[in-house]
Amino acid sequence: MHLDVVSSEVRGSLEVRQRSGRTYLYDRFRVGTKMKSRYLGEDTPELRRRLARQTGSKVDAQDRKVRMSRLARILKAEGMIAPDRATGKLLLALARAGLFQQGGMLIGTDAFVVYQGELGVKIVPNTLPSNDENGSLNVKRLSIAVDDQMRDFPGNFQRMVSFEAAPEASERPIWKWRQSGSAVGIEFLTPRLGKQCAFPLPTFLGSAPALDELHFLIENPIPALALYRSGVLVKIPRPERFAIYKLMVASRRHDGKGAAQASKDRAQAGFLIRVLAEDRPDDLAEAYEQALSQREEWRKSIASSLEGMPETKHYLGGLA
Repeated sequence: MHLDVVSSEVRGSLEVRQRSGRTYLYDRFRVGTKMKSRYLGEDTPELRRRLARQTGSKVDAQDRKVRMSRLARILKAEGMIAPDRATGKLLLALARAGLFQQGGMLIGTDAFVVYQGELGVKIVPNTLPSNDENGSLNVKRLSIAVDDQMRDFPGNFQRMVSFEAAPEASERPIWKWRQSGSAVGIEFLTPRLGKQCAFPLPTFLGSAPALDELHFLIENPIPALALYRSGVLVKIPRPERFAIYKLMVASRRHDGKGAAQASKDRAQAGFLIRVLAEDRPDDLAEAYEQALSQREEWRKSIASSLEGMPETKHYLGGLA
């Protein structure tokens, strides 16, 4: 239903734009004497089919909104974990600004939690930070991946989402953000191309660290729902890629905070691999083989993580 919302609210005519070798669709309509454009998504057969079958009537839109709210209440009542209020508000603001529609992707623990709806499973508590008294997940920082196509984010992001810059003390020019009046921040990350360790993000008035494994993680993302209000439509990595990526990065975290994060990374990877080995073994096998075949350092990192994870190693070994 959330996917239908985008296509049901077309007010004018479709406009096609080309950018960096990709084709995007916009809703072009008149407001008074001025023409306005609203981003709809990348031009795909699925989006075209949704646009073709939507009537766009207000009755349909209102009925859909009521049903989405009711389903969200049912899911919460059945124990599906929701983000806390501050995190939910931030996700909603980012979604309304078009960040996820235009290629931004939620990664990290926030994405891991959303897999409960994608995979139809309850998340194991030891894979998560603490929850509040209402069962909502407390997250202090969102991690958002932007690919090289998104480094020039179209539109006035700063006008649509209110942030204050909060540069982190680091040798690298990395910026984090926090929504005005909120303790929740954002860290933007991007895949590494060449030797550059960070890329400027003019739209976000900062820069993003460039990570080697990130292009593997963010390939072919999927839509998913964060359970705030009637739901927030986001994009997340494919679960099999997320699981293998966590094995890669866990072996590189060591003392103190890094060791605690590594333990959580391995727990999340182990949980997803156990589920996927049963329900989606072909997808898991493909992601695993791709990671092993790409780089020697990736193979070593994965093997290092698996040394202390005999059950997970058994599941992956049984995929051949």
